[in-house]
Amino acid sequence: MTKNYYITTTLPYVNAKPHVGFALEIVQADCLARYHSLLGEKVVFNFGTDEHGQKIYNKAVSEDKDPKQYCNEYAKKFDSLKTALNLSYTNFIRTTNPHHESAAQHFWKLCKKNGDIYKKNYKQKYCVGCELEKTDSELVDGKCPIHPNLNLEIIEEENYFFRFSRYQKTLLKLYGDNPNFVVPKGKLKEIETFVKDGLSDFSISRLKEKMPWGVDVPGDNKHTIYVWFDALVNYISTLGWPENKKDFNSFWPGYQIAGKDNLRQQSAIWQAMLASAKLPYSKQIFIHGFITVNGEKISKSKGNTIDPIKLCKKYGTDTVRYFLLAKLNPYEDGDFTFEKLEEAYNADLANDLGNLISRVAKLSEKSGFSFPNSNPKTPRSIAKHLDVYRFDLAISEVWNEISKLNKQINEDAPWEKEGEELKTLLTSYIIKIRKIAVDIEPFLPETAENINKQFKSEKIVSGSPLFPRLK
Repeated sequence: MTKNYYITTTLPYVNAKPHVGFALEIVQADCLARYHSLLGEKVVFNFGTDEHGQKIYNKAVSEDKDPKQYCNEYAKKFDSLKTALNLSYTNFIRTTNPHHESAAQHFWKLCKKNGDIYKKNYKQKYCVGCELEKTDSELVDGKCPIHPNLNLEIIEEENYFFRFSRYQKTLLKLYGDNPNFVVPKGKLKEIETFVKDGLSDFSISRLKEKMPWGVDVPGDNKHTIYVWFDALVNYISTLGWPENKKDFNSFWPGYQIAGKDNLRQQSAIWQAMLASAKLPYSKQIFIHGFITVNGEKISKSKGNTIDPIKLCKKYGTDTVRYFLLAKLNPYEDGDFTFEKLEEAYNADLANDLGNLISRVAKLSEKSGFSFPNSNPKTPRSIAKHLDVYRFDLAISEVWNEISKLNKQINEDAPWEKEGEELKTLLTSYIIKIRKIAVDIEPFLPETAENINKQFKSEKIVSGSPLFPRLK
């Protein structure tokens, strides 16, 4: 029986163009999706755009655009990542999609039916950047530590609230029963500490006269649904929930990837919402670090945002994928510089892998021999690393095989051999290269395809260099 696998990224806000920080998340998800597809599993890979909320509305107004027109333009920019980064996602969901909006309203009704939604007046500090309420203990010098350049807003109005406080014990039991629910372990400990300190009910609506850009609250068109409550439902609405029970039951619960600024929303708020709606929790949540640029946080005001589409055009898609997956520890923050990218390109891709493929292909082609077909198995050897989201260690294991083969070739000196001795050596190299092509496919799919073009048939035909050295 074919296994099902569901992986989803978070949905980026469409208030800015894609940058290399989000490229990290979606390339990680794509690597997992491709890996599980190679294992013969049926994969749903979800991605999309979060299009409601205050900062989207403010941005559209500032550009003198209708919010939907603004969202349409930016959704196309994020969807263009599919070509630029060679992504394999199966679903691209937009939270302005009518089905998603209907699903969000249905989810609301389930939570309200279970007594977890109520109305009250309140006053709260609010960070538009995070789209989250902030307590004084979370602030640094009176500012949100994630968006220190933004002034906090004071919201004072009548809103609907979600009984988050009801789910403290529920969440702690979830974490206790599932010690690998959040990876890495430090992030599980962090969310456990947050929940143990006590949960406060939070607002899940806005007055429509103040914030009209959102999904209408069912039965009360004076309010719109708070952006986080609406957006989180995408993880199941993309599967056709609530109407398509077959796909929902086949693929949910699934795996989620998120940045460290999303820890609370994904591993506490969303899980409490699921419990309220009496739906299964997520299967597992991986929390990755941020990318800095030359040691500094990515910031539009600093002008250090890196456009992944332009990066791919200059250096090649697989170069960018390789750097993001191989050269950054996925559990921690990692730094991007053009110098580090070019060093990885020349040393690892052009020299180690590129030269290996080039010289074996040329020797094999020149020999005139026919080589037996070999069918390498799927890359199960890297499972132990990918199962815990250590993309860097998985690639390192493959590169160890590349280094060993390069060393073996230097010791064998096949260019000095001929006849059956040469054929035996080349056959052993070709079998290993075919295995390397399978192993790198989840990480560098275009490169794997180019290697297969040269080495798949009995007659080896050399091609252009995979990675010409940078000048």
